[in-house]
Amino acid sequence: MELTTVWFLLIAVLWTGYLVLEGFDFGVGMLLGLLSRGDRAAKDRDRRVMINTIGPVWDGNEVWLLTAGGATFAAFPEWYATMFSGFYLPLLLILLALIVRVVAFEWRGKIDDDRWRALADRCLMVGSWVPAVLWGVAFGNLVRGVELDADHQYVGGFWALLNPFALLGGATTALLFLTHGAVFLALKSDGEIRARAGAFAARSSVVTLVVAGVWAVWAQIAYSVLWTWAAVVVAAAALIVLVVAAQRRREGLAFTASAVAIVGAVVLIFGSMYPDVMPAFDPANSLTVTNASSTDYTLTVMTWVAAFLTPLVLLYQGWTYWVFRKRISADRIPDHIGLTFDKLPALTTQAPVEK
Repeated sequence: MELTTVWFLLIAVLWTGYLVLEGFDFGVGMLLGLLSRGDRAAKDRDRRVMINTIGPVWDGNEVWLLTAGGATFAAFPEWYATMFSGFYLPLLLILLALIVRVVAFEWRGKIDDDRWRALADRCLMVGSWVPAVLWGVAFGNLVRGVELDADHQYVGGFWALLNPFALLGGATTALLFLTHGAVFLALKSDGEIRARAGAFAARSSVVTLVVAGVWAVWAQIAYSVLWTWAAVVVAAAALIVLVVAAQRRREGLAFTASAVAIVGAVVLIFGSMYPDVMPAFDPANSLTVTNASSTDYTLTVMTWVAAFLTPLVLLYQGWTYWVFRKRISADRIPDHIGLTFDKLPALTTQAPVEK
């Protein structure tokens, strides 16, 4: 197997890890306003339970995105340049949303003020919904193909990216992540949040099955190749298992099924693209694993580095999940200890003090 193909597969694996792990992170953030109940104090307690289920792992999950982007830049610089320039606005929106989300995570508990926490929660929700939708739009366009000129530059404009197939892809990823996050919450929490998350997953999984099924069949028939029917079948079977498991509150099985469905979606996406990395409406202008790749020397060095470091990263992240494997409930949430906004004292005029 050629190194260009190896690195295409490795980038697909990196995106798989990112979408499976960050997918439930997004889902939890998207659910903050949907699963919290009661008065202000009760809602805050519910949201703290939800945030703490992903608190030890969310930043580690984002590393998969950085690695996927870096690997694309190093292995396929032409792909990186064309995609990041052509998809500049949606990728910028994703970046801004992720920055807002990170700041909200880190600063939410720093100040003991209800308005401050409400603002942070809104930032978390927006910072989760926007990438969940736009990643699907971006991948939908990569499967469908875009308008590239003879120099492999994107010339289609922003609005051309918002076509029906790509928008349905955005709805698919949003629903997949929403259900994935609900199942994760049911698996990692206890008490009322667990019950609400389980009930929500039982409902949302049905909608996800329908929407994702329509998008996958559309992608397979219109833009894919014969062998990726296997990915469609696996993803469909996983979604059916997800629906049944969510209805029966079998949380571990439901989470595994939702993860397998996301893996199947990634296989469908990258299998539909190959041997292109960025298909064009005119096949002569497409970027392929050959004309978009770095030199053999660069790919060889990258392969040796990846072979050495990847197992270490996987072991460390697996250990992290094992350490923080227990459920979280409201009675384990401590009182707020953040700073408070002090009211400024009224200004008074004072006579100068003689020294």
